[in-house]
Amino acid sequence: MLISLVVPCFNEAEIVRRFHAHVSREIAPLALSDPATEFEFVYVDDGSRDATLDHLRSLATADPRVRYVSFSRNFGKEAAMLAGLRHATGDAVVIMDADLQHPPELVARMVDLHHRGHDQVVARRTRAGDRVTRTLTARAYYRLVNRLVDVELVDGVGDFRLLSRRAVDAVLSLTEYNRFSKGIFAWIGFPTATFEYENAVREQGDSKWTFGKLLNYGLDGVISFNNKPLRAALYFGLFLLAIAAAYTAWIVGDALVNGVETPGYVTLLVAVTALSGVQMVLLGVVGEYVGRIYYEAKRRPHFLIGETNTGPGPAPRPTAAASQLMNDSLVEPVARTTPAA
Repeated sequence: MLISLVVPCFNEAEIVRRFHAHVSREIAPLALSDPATEFEFVYVDDGSRDATLDHLRSLATADPRVRYVSFSRNFGKEAAMLAGLRHATGDAVVIMDADLQHPPELVARMVDLHHRGHDQVVARRTRAGDRVTRTLTARAYYRLVNRLVDVELVDGVGDFRLLSRRAVDAVLSLTEYNRFSKGIFAWIGFPTATFEYENAVREQGDSKWTFGKLLNYGLDGVISFNNKPLRAALYFGLFLLAIAAAYTAWIVGDALVNGVETPGYVTLLVAVTALSGVQMVLLGVVGEYVGRIYYEAKRRPHFLIGETNTGPGPAPRPTAAASQLMNDSLVEPVARTTPAA
């Protein structure tokens, strides 16, 4: 059984070697206890601006289990995970971050639960040590988003998980450009096991998640898996129309009984301003969906490869993902391929 470790990297030069050494120590007992179990590392350099790629080249030379893919520029973590899944050849794939916030010692537990018949094994981190405001905000967000989206998103569940080969193929068969992996992993289903682990502190470097990126990621979660904001806009418009009709009837009736009075200019100004704001918000909601359609219609590749030691990529398996892998081969010839170690 071959297990692939997919590791997206962005400016991780300070820690990637330590990560590799730590994970290698943790998986060694698994390989010793079961000679049929083998591992490969699939590192994806997401257009790093430091020496991350140099370290990956060095690791690939020293360790024949290491394969790496380097993007032509920064395409984002979603694209990096997708590239890792496409290049992983294992019977099971573990996705983990290179900053050691995903404890490597949990890989053995994931493999054990996978052997028991689970296609997805998910590590859910606790929020111990997080700021109170961040914890409360996260809980409120998940409570809200689960009322809107068509799948269930669990607080504390992220990308740290094991996927069986059929789960990986199912993920690869979903070819949308605007990807929200949390929702995709929940959407594909399959038997899933979840366990908790304590949140670890990042050992080196700074988090790449700014407030703006977290906000945009949260909006992606709301919009990617439902059209309820559009439905809400329709209902809200009908509600305002009903209020306007009732107010008009009241004005006409009052004029017939008491005669015409001086118009309320303040009321009129407030109503016009408020309704203008509502229109702009609803137009923004519609525009967000139209923008996503715009990107989907272009059918651009999710990423371009600048360098790799994996060759043209693994042969496509006879699954629903095979056609997408063939389409992606149109962009991979621009890659500069280095000899394998």
